[in-house]
Amino acid sequence: MARPQPRFPEPDTQPFYDATKEHRLTYQQCNSCKNVVFYPRAHCTACGSRDLAWKDSKGVGTVYTYSVVRLNRHPAFAPLGPYAVAYVDLDEGFRILTNIVGVNDPLTDVKIGQRVKVQWEDQESGIALPMFAPA
Repeated sequence: MARPQPRFPEPDTQPFYDATKEHRLTYQQCNSCKNVVFYPRAHCTACGSRDLAWKDSKGVGTVYTYSVVRLNRHPAFAPLGPYAVAYVDLDEGFRILTNIVGVNDPLTDVKIGQRVKVQWEDQESGIALPMFAPA
């Protein structure tokens, strides 16, 4: 079973998911006050301006915090076994909720402060999900 997917049309996040089809991790920046905005939305969270620009992230960051899910009964996640769910602080100044992949054991191989880089998981729907692996 596939992971749950966004339902389109979705005006605030559609450009983000369209960029994932090209393995581009995007975020927004306010043209008025320069605040970095993530998750995608129609207005700046600092000043309320609707004048936002889309930027491409290099996809490199640091694990802010994480948790290991040992058992998940949802059919799309049950076969994964233990997996790490983390907040990653990207170098561009935003935080994303994601999975840490590319480790042998998420109980011992994921650390707060660890440097990570984006790794894409293509979905049957055409979008790709940004996951992160040790850098």
